[in-house]
This record gives sequence, structure tokens and C-alpha cells, in this order.
Amino acid sequence: MQRRTQWLVAVLLLAALGLTACGQVVHSGLPLERAAVADPTTTSTSTSTTLPPTTTTSPPPPPSTAPKPRPAATTAPRVVATPAAPRRPLPGGVGAYTGFGTWADVFDWTNQWTNGHPTVGTADADRMATLGVQTLYIQAARIDGPNGVAEPDRLNAIIARAHAHGIRVVVWYLPTLTDVNADLSRLLAISQVNAEGIAVDIESRDVSDPAERSRRLVDLSNRLRAALPGRAIGAIVFPPTGMEVINPSYWPGFPWAGIAPDYDVWLPMAYWTGRDPNSGWHDGYNYVLDNVRRTRNDLHNPSAPVHPIGGIADSATVSEVAGMVRAVAATGSIGGSLYDYHTTTSDMWSAMLPLRR
Repeated sequence: MQRRTQWLVAVLLLAALGLTACGQVVHSGLPLERAAVADPTTTSTSTSTTLPPTTTTSPPPPPSTAPKPRPAATTAPRVVATPAAPRRPLPGGVGAYTGFGTWADVFDWTNQWTNGHPTVGTADADRMATLGVQTLYIQAARIDGPNGVAEPDRLNAIIARAHAHGIRVVVWYLPTLTDVNADLSRLLAISQVNAEGIAVDIESRDVSDPAERSRRLVDLSNRLRAALPGRAIGAIVFPPTGMEVINPSYWPGFPWAGIAPDYDVWLPMAYWTGRDPNSGWHDGYNYVLDNVRRTRNDLHNPSAPVHPIGGIADSATVSEVAGMVRAVAATGSIGGSLYDYHTTTSDMWSAMLPLRR
């Protein structure tokens, strides 16, 4: 995807002001959307050039501040999701997340978020097939969009073309957790799309208190699992190396145990490109390796299915991507991918072919 320099500058300026057009607070740390490209766990303190050893130790305790009062939204009566209507199970399961993947978000394929100039369409599904892609991960809804699937006709056309080439599809959504009912509603809506998988992008810090944020995440995850029995659900998680080593204040007390039963596949956003070159973590092999190991350690499940996501593509080098591929093999991960489709170069596609299963 071409980088929209003017658009990005405008978004970052608005983020600095703390407002959007609709008056909502903006948080720039959303790596799976084009709203940001940097890993927000970067800190201003100096970092050691020695790689921290991979351990199973828990992250440092959160800052000693009392939990903030819950926003008024949480005092509303709890709405229990109605399970999705019975449907023929789609093929795929955990297998939908295996092998060689690529990513697209609403800033790529929709009219609404591209001012009518999308850069990804059905023809790109044809190209993905020639490149060897096995799974397309595509954002199917957004909190500031329709209360359901974004532009379903256009989305369904892209999915149908991908399926025609034997490419699996996983639809995903980024909940802000400011309104768990609204997040759940959109997730249930996209779960009805003709896709092999569904994934939850877990990274928003719009709920500022970590304890309350974790409580809402567990609530959303538990209710989603209850509403979609038997479906393979992926958790796109913030990199544990980032949360535990680089910036423990990012999400202290991340509720691994609380959400572990709700997800079948774990997709850590192992974006080494956001790391300081002097930190020792700006490395496609070491950063991906450490994140996969920490994900399994935090889940207390050494065989947990993990599909690491590398990136950002237009800030990576081919040798770094090759390192990511080696880390996928070294950890026995079920697949791997680079964020995102439109910014991946031709030599990077070739470097990722060993990810095919």
C-alpha cells in the first residue's frame, strides 16, 4: 500500500491534539491500521545493546496508582450476546491461520476510508495467488464505521476472488473496549462473512486504566467465544516482548490467563521495525523468536499455535524478513506474515515463500 504522507501527517497532528472530527480521543498506537506505523512501546530511555534473555517471568507490576473510576458506559445494564444463528461450518479451523499470509486494512480496500480511492481490490486477490499467499487477513469493520460489516459488497467480492484462487480469508476487527457491546456487535457481524476465520486485534488503550481495560477485554473475549462455539478465533496480540521488556507500563497485567480459553491461534505483532536499532531488538530473527516464546510462556502452553506478524514492510529490509522466516521455522510456528500487502516489495515476497505449508 502506498504511504499516504499527507494523510499520515494529518492524523498524527490530530493525535497530538487528542481529538478527531467526531471529538473522540485518538491513540496512535494501532499498528494493525494505517493510522500508525510505529510500535508505541518505544520508550525515551536508553536501551542496552544486550538482548534480554527469554524467561517466563511475569511482567513488572503496574504503577502504584489506584484504579480509576469506571466510565459511565460500564454502568449500563449488561447485554448478553445472542449466539450466532446456526450455519454450515466453514472449512479452515486453525488451518486457516497456517502458512504464508498477508494483511489489508480498511485504509486499503474501502471507499469510505480512502476517499473513494482504494488501493486494494479483486485484482489484488489474483496477484496474491501468483505471489503464493495462502491466507488473506482483511479488516472487515471499524468502530467509527457502520454498525456491522464495512462495505459488504466490496468486501465479499474480494473474498470471493480470493476463494476462487484457493486463498483462505480471515476477517478481523480492532475493538476499542470503550463500548464492549458495540465491539461484540461488530465482531458477531463479521463472523457471518464467508471467511475461514475471525480475529480480534487486541491493542487499543482507549480505556486508560489497565485493570479496567483488562476486565473489559476478558468480558469481550468470553462473550465472543460463547457466541461462536466451534469457530476458530485468532487473537492478534501486542508483542509480549514490548509489554514485558521494552515498556512494561504499556499494558501491565495483560490478562493472558483470562483470555487463553477463548482463542485458538495467537498472532503477536512482532514488528521489529519499530525498535531502536541500538536496542538489540531491531532484528527480524531475535524479535520474532522472543515474542513467540514469550507468548507461549505467558499462556503456559508450549505448543500454542502461533502465527507471528512481522513489519512494518516499508521499513523492513529483505534480510530482516528472511530472519523472521527463520524464526518462524525455529519456533515451530504454524505460519507467518508481514504487515502489510501493499507495502511488501517483490524481493520480500520471494523471501517469504518458505512460509508456505
